[in-house]
Amino acid sequence: MNAALIVFSSISFFVYGLSCFVSPYIKREFERYGVGPQRALVGGLQLAAAVGLLAGLNQAWMGQAAAGGLALMMLVAVGVRIRIQDSLLQTLPALVYLLLNAYLCFVVF
Repeated sequence: MNAALIVFSSISFFVYGLSCFVSPYIKREFERYGVGPQRALVGGLQLAAAVGLLAGLNQAWMGQAAAGGLALMMLVAVGVRIRIQDSLLQTLPALVYLLLNAYLCFVVF
């Protein structure tokens, strides 16, 4: 089960990280969040963390570092969503990924 959660999170962040570079929708969202200039940095960090999660299947410290970084990133994302007054429904994905990656960081790895 834990391996499936690791793979799920990795695929999710790989797709989102990649979309930071190619999706006009994501570009507009980052502008709406007020963090447009950080879009490429966030995308690159998410791509690196996605690989780190998978590497964690072999080297636990890498997975723990990647999951911790993603949890921290999602904590900031929840804060941004609160700051711009998004609804709970709009904030829920960041909150779920925060909890998932905190679990991976502190329990699984």
